[in-house]
Amino acid sequence: MKEFLFTKTHEWVQFLNETAARIGLTDYAQKELGDLVFVNLPEVGDEVTVKEEFADVESVKAVSCVYSPVTGTVKAVNEDLLDQPELINSDPYDAWFIEVDHISAKEELLSGEEYEQFIHEEE
Repeated sequence: MKEFLFTKTHEWVQFLNETAARIGLTDYAQKELGDLVFVNLPEVGDEVTVKEEFADVESVKAVSCVYSPVTGTVKAVNEDLLDQPELINSDPYDAWFIEVDHISAKEELLSGEEYEQFIHEEE
């Protein structure tokens, strides 16, 4: 998981280049949420802002917000998730939510090792 960086709110970021990235939910998050049954995603062209909600997911347990680790413009949306939210449960690191480009800011991101340590401290 070296190519992924993580947030303390359990999103992952995969930078495609200096100013574009994919964003999704971590394996830890999907396990905590349980079986996902609905995903609400932004539209292409929408702006996302660091630490602000850009999507929400609904599980059999609850509705949870998904926060953006970067500021930028939504370039693509993974529409497969709208029909098959369970993809997040089966392969969270392939089930990206959005691609963001024109990234102008990002929050402090954790490496895989730092994220694992953060999870263990949280439990």
